[in-house]
Amino acid sequence: MSVIADRLSHSQADAPETARVASAALVLETKLISGQEWDQAIADFDEVCQEQLYAFAVARWPSVEHEPVLFLLNGEVVGGSLMMVQPLPLRLGHIAVSKWGPMLKDLSRPDADAIHAGMIEALVADYADKRGQMISVLACASTTPVNGAYQRLEARGFKSGSQLLYPSRYIVNLRLDDATQRKSLNQKWRYHLNKSEKAGLTFEWAGPERLAEFDALYTAMTDRKQFSDHSAYDSVASLMELDEALRPELFFVRHEGVVVAGALIFKAGDRAVYLYGATNDQALPLRAGYFMHWHIIRWLRDNTRARWYDLGGTDGFQGLHQFKKGMVGDAGVIEPVPPVANYASNPLAYLLGTGAFAARDAIYQIRRVVDGWRNPKTKPTQVRADRNEAAQ
Repeated sequence: MSVIADRLSHSQADAPETARVASAALVLETKLISGQEWDQAIADFDEVCQEQLYAFAVARWPSVEHEPVLFLLNGEVVGGSLMMVQPLPLRLGHIAVSKWGPMLKDLSRPDADAIHAGMIEALVADYADKRGQMISVLACASTTPVNGAYQRLEARGFKSGSQLLYPSRYIVNLRLDDATQRKSLNQKWRYHLNKSEKAGLTFEWAGPERLAEFDALYTAMTDRKQFSDHSAYDSVASLMELDEALRPELFFVRHEGVVVAGALIFKAGDRAVYLYGATNDQALPLRAGYFMHWHIIRWLRDNTRARWYDLGGTDGFQGLHQFKKGMVGDAGVIEPVPPVANYASNPLAYLLGTGAFAARDAIYQIRRVVDGWRNPKTKPTQVRADRNEAAQ
């Protein structure tokens, strides 16, 4: 699959990602390294994420050129971006894509804004000015009302492009004790959690050697629901071969000795991310999802440095929105993934690049219609409300 054709598929000490305005960019040195070096180099980044891992990208987008770029300030690594260079049809040009990048190594640095601006300047100088390519950056959802990273892209001249139909990301605050965390939950979510705790469920962490158990649960679920799976699940095997620091964590919930639910969680950096979940028919009446996520929240708090747990989006399903909104409660945040930000020094490169994205968006719309025709259960049930579906 090409990266263009892929879906846009989540106080200073307490909030280093506070609203930031455009800052004077620092001049940074760039260093291109190998894919094998890359994953080790970014393992301790605050903003490390699955989409920026070479092991993930090469499995998800094998046909593009992967260019891992480190940024250095006075010889010290301060950030990085895995750039994916996608040729346009008929070799009319190229698009350089950074998904969830560029990443800061240390969010708490007082010059973090200027470093981020410097990374953008370096990418513009290389990919746009020197190579004549359009740069396409998909920034992460912020944990604050103002997305500082996207503001800096706009200030540099990047233009708004494609956006997710349901852009909200649901992000849980992990740095609370049990009593405060439980109190922060939506009342109805807390009610279901209380019920689940009386259902005879058990929670367990599992090592990577038990991935086959999750595979079986996931495959059975997708077959049962008859949903077309457009996810990156095929990349999981590669991720589970990574070193412990970057390897996703696997969790199961059992009832009477039988696995009824499971989840794969990316746990590196400042923001843990829910990657995949699977359940069987018993899970819903047992409220296993409530039980599992509650214990995942506690495990992440006690075993990682992550401050946030990103639950991802909803794909337009109202029930999923209510479930995730209730878990976020009044201590977490619900903020949108911003639109893709596009920039080109050459007007023709910009025209060709945005044309390619328009074609991709049309393909997605056709695919959604076909999926809905094949299985009406895949049709969105969540109402879009001026990009603020989280308020429903």
